[in-house]
Amino acid sequence: MATKRSYEEELAAIDELRHQEPKVAIGPLRKALGHRNNYVVAKAADLVRDFHLDELLPELLIAFDRFFTNPIKSDPQCWAKNAISRVLAEFELQDADVFLRGMKHIQLEPVWGGRSDSAGTLRGTCALALVQCRDLRENDLLAHLVELFRDQDKSVRTEAVRAVEQVGSNTAGLLLRLRAILGSDEPEVLGACYSGIVRLEGVKAVSWLGRFLAAGDDTAAEAALAIAGSRSPEAFEILRQRFSGDHDPWFCSVLLSAIALTRQPAAFDFLLNLVRTDSAQAEVAMEAILRSMPPTEIAQQLTQMVSDQPRLARALERHQAATS
Repeated sequence: MATKRSYEEELAAIDELRHQEPKVAIGPLRKALGHRNNYVVAKAADLVRDFHLDELLPELLIAFDRFFTNPIKSDPQCWAKNAISRVLAEFELQDADVFLRGMKHIQLEPVWGGRSDSAGTLRGTCALALVQCRDLRENDLLAHLVELFRDQDKSVRTEAVRAVEQVGSNTAGLLLRLRAILGSDEPEVLGACYSGIVRLEGVKAVSWLGRFLAAGDDTAAEAALAIAGSRSPEAFEILRQRFSGDHDPWFCSVLLSAIALTRQPAAFDFLLNLVRTDSAQAEVAMEAILRSMPPTEIAQQLTQMVSDQPRLARALERHQAATS
């Protein structure tokens, strides 16, 4: 019981430090970072980050190193390493070896029926932090990051894609194109590729991404949203063309949502016309407009347009309530 009380008192003391001046907290936080309990260290690291106490960087590095020793016992669920890696990333630590260590760490912990890796968040955080390390050449950086494209954890693969995007070079863009073409992954991962390509290449990537709309599945939905992210006339046109040739109700609704998100005047006109003509997609078009947070004048046009159509007016009220 004494150990439990000591642990609870330590956490309470850290919480109390939040009400103190940052400089007053330096001593207690330095001591807390040396605590054997990983959750206490995690809480202390979070406060170091909130207070921007970069003078505690040496203690953070010592603690980070310590929790790689017998990690399943010393740092279950990677609480300490996760928290410390976030602080090191925010402090823009220029030591690639530290982040590479976290990026390569796998921690298989016992769970019901087997073992589960608890280090996915750590690997993702360190991958993103590695991009800011100026002691790595771009080719070496990308070589490390692409290794995570085959990580067992979907979230790590997604963060690796985002890290490659943040490199921001032509080579990074080509790697994302290659990953997108290879496919065979979760929609979220491929969606990160599509969005990254648009952010790196802009409008010129839109027609290239159009190929991924053909499947009409979850991955195609990610492609539609990525295309919409360019907010360009070209995006509206390619989405409109795909909508015209599609008959699947679900994917049609995805395409209409993406069309609204382009926020092009022609796109809003297209959607309003679907409502005006009371087409089969009128209600879906209304919802797409409302969810895109349209300009005031578009919302007013929509309201006026359905005022003499009771069924659509009721549907508009439902959608407005759902999106408010």
